[in-house]
Amino acid sequence: MLEELSIRNYALIDNISLSFEGGLNILTGETGAGKSIIVGSLSFLLGAKTDTGVIRTGSEEASVSAVVSVREGNRDVLEWLAGRDISPEDGRLIIRRNLKASGRGSIYIQNVPVTRNDLAECMAFLFDLHGQHNHESLLRKETHRRYLDRFAGIEEETARFNALFLDLADRKKAFESSLSSERDREARIEILSYAVDEIDKAAPRAGEIRELESETSRLGDFEKLAAQANAAAGALFDGEASALGLIRRTRSSLENAAAIDTELSALLKRTEDLYYEAEDLAAELRLYRDGLKYDPARLEEAEERLALLYRLKKKYAPGGDEEAVLAYRARAAAEIEALSRTEENRDKLKAEIAVLEKDIAARAAAISAKRKEASLKLGERITGILASLGMPHAAFSVEVASKGKGPNGLIMGPWGADEVEFLISANTGEPLKELSRIASGGELSRVMLAIKTVLAGADTIETLVFDEIDTGIGGQVALSVGEYLTRIAAIKQIFCITHLASIAVRADNHLKVEKRSEGGRTITGVTALKPSAQRDEIARMLAGDSGAAALAHAEDLLTKYGKGNG
Repeated sequence: MLEELSIRNYALIDNISLSFEGGLNILTGETGAGKSIIVGSLSFLLGAKTDTGVIRTGSEEASVSAVVSVREGNRDVLEWLAGRDISPEDGRLIIRRNLKASGRGSIYIQNVPVTRNDLAECMAFLFDLHGQHNHESLLRKETHRRYLDRFAGIEEETARFNALFLDLADRKKAFESSLSSERDREARIEILSYAVDEIDKAAPRAGEIRELESETSRLGDFEKLAAQANAAAGALFDGEASALGLIRRTRSSLENAAAIDTELSALLKRTEDLYYEAEDLAAELRLYRDGLKYDPARLEEAEERLALLYRLKKKYAPGGDEEAVLAYRARAAAEIEALSRTEENRDKLKAEIAVLEKDIAARAAAISAKRKEASLKLGERITGILASLGMPHAAFSVEVASKGKGPNGLIMGPWGADEVEFLISANTGEPLKELSRIASGGELSRVMLAIKTVLAGADTIETLVFDEIDTGIGGQVALSVGEYLTRIAAIKQIFCITHLASIAVRADNHLKVEKRSEGGRTITGVTALKPSAQRDEIARMLAGDSGAAALAHAEDLLTKYGKGNG
């Protein structure tokens, strides 16, 4: 439901903010006052195409925003929003759209930027705008099946069918893939088996490459390593001039000195620590030097092993290590196992497909029967309403046709074996044709009013906007239009632009659109009418003035058809 609407610099509108309630919201005003601008701005917010001509003269940007409440039961829009990580806050959405003079614009649902097509798709779940603006969801053939199913009470049944149909499609795809890829499957198994054998023969282990790289580096530069180790040994412990010999003499001298001056005891302690550490270091270095051996055979062996591991890594785990190679081997073995079971799986799939096809065919037949039965009732009820809306010769039909037959029986779609379409003949002798071919905006609005009256309980769209609904009607037909609008307004939010007092008196909320001059500029404004002002407006609509006779007539209409506020 539309709760708030703010319009800035759109056509003749400077800046207005409107609050709305449920029920029947009527917009009236003099011809040219700007009623169509209100509807145009709403259409702009619902995702209609537009250009910079809608920007108010002298302004750089037009913007329209709204607060819209969403019912918990409106699964269509809630699923759409969830698919885009958009969440209503306290059951409400904030929608904003602006257009700059440069032609660039932006659209947001909550604080999430969306495209114009996204906006139109989302708003189509919440609003229907009937009349000259062509935003009618019921003109789209793809919605007719959904409306018929809701009227027939089989929406859950068709949803289950859809889930089974998609499951069947996935299984058929898997089966066809298994048939077409038999040769590829065998080639794949051969490639994977070779890889597993090659890795198994090499038997790499984690960290082996790093160990081999260290070993080959040591053996490959043995002479330099040995020379440096000997030089270090000479400096540390070989000979009287070695570091260990010097520390030993320093220790002996400090022992003698400390016997004379005890203040040197600390230095002696540190020298002793240094001496013991040097001795440990010398022992380890001596052990390392004495253990150095040059083994050209081991060098060759290590280099060959390293080259093998490099090849495996490059082939099966580029950028990885031995663990990545082993992980590839595990995946390859698992894939071989799965591919080896393909024939068994294919036979199982074939059996499952046969069972599903039989089940789906039976379900489709049952759904078709229910659709055909409901289509007759729906067509009769809408035709009856059209007669009371000034279209006595109209015939409305809901066509449920088979999609046709294929080599394996009836052609199925995601929602059954039927094509559903709403058709109408507006006059006696005219053939039934698509709703979109109705030329008159007022006539089209009345057809939509009739459909919405019948489908009001099944249709999840929460807000309906009727523009031009009173074109070419009056008298009893106008009273009928008002009656049906009132019926729908009991469960939907309705906006209706009208020139007829007999419709306007039924308003739950009456809004008057006026054009006025401010500062040498023309501005369109909207006022919510209180009871006395509503009576004056009804009088103006009846007689063009607020004379005593017109006021009395207005009072009479409000008493007879109004909501107790006349």
